[in-house]
Amino acid sequence: MKKIIAVNSNTYHGFSLKEAIAGIKKAGFDYIELTATKGWTEHVFPTMSLRELYRIKDQHKEVGLQPISLSGHTNLMDDQRLKDFIANIRLADFFESKYIISSIGEAHLEDQAEASDQEVAQNIKNLIPYLEEYDLILGLENHGKHSSGKHLKDIVELIDSERIVVNYDTANAIFYGDVDLVEDLKTAVDKIGHIHLKDKAGAQSEWNFPAVGKGNLNFKEIFEILAAENNNSPLSIEIEFTEAGPSGLDEINQAVQDSYNYLKELGIDF
Repeated sequence: MKKIIAVNSNTYHGFSLKEAIAGIKKAGFDYIELTATKGWTEHVFPTMSLRELYRIKDQHKEVGLQPISLSGHTNLMDDQRLKDFIANIRLADFFESKYIISSIGEAHLEDQAEASDQEVAQNIKNLIPYLEEYDLILGLENHGKHSSGKHLKDIVELIDSERIVVNYDTANAIFYGDVDLVEDLKTAVDKIGHIHLKDKAGAQSEWNFPAVGKGNLNFKEIFEILAAENNNSPLSIEIEFTEAGPSGLDEINQAVQDSYNYLKELGIDF
């Protein structure tokens, strides 16, 4: 079955969305995950003018790149931040995305609030009417204190809504959770509805996320696990390089192209 494989625009952190769109499309991809992460990568954001948002929307249409998902990380442990996430839900709808992605805590910012799994589940339940109104699916990403697929599956089951799924980040499970990736993925696979396809190189605690196929992860086995469970969730490639960052735009574009070529070599149909 043909897969939807996007590239997360956060791969182009520090560069413009226009440059991201050009590089992703040139590599051969037809889908993008837009990033609206406060204080980190604000390629799109609810505070942008309507004129600017339409300009961005037209850029995607001109090259034939579909925003399948929007990364709108907000601290879902803090009920005071839910209104910000609702704004991101509306932003995702504006770009005709099908998925909105968030970690439970605030990605790349210091968390201002923490909560039990039960409190988190209740906070997220309050978002379901908005997800239903805009026909969106929320993918909860394994990140930080909620680093394993198993933990997120527990929370998703507490919420018990088809609108809430696990967004499984293949590298975060190792970097933040130090888990056995294969076993953790198998544990959560029935609740996974969106995937961040991210490679991991170097030591477990080393910030080193190269092009897909250039690190240590066995993506052939990952795809086999998904196929065995008939899980055809959309996948979004995210490349975060090392702490030093990429040397420039050319390195990012090459990493995106290398990822495309690697997946084609694996025989992935997308």
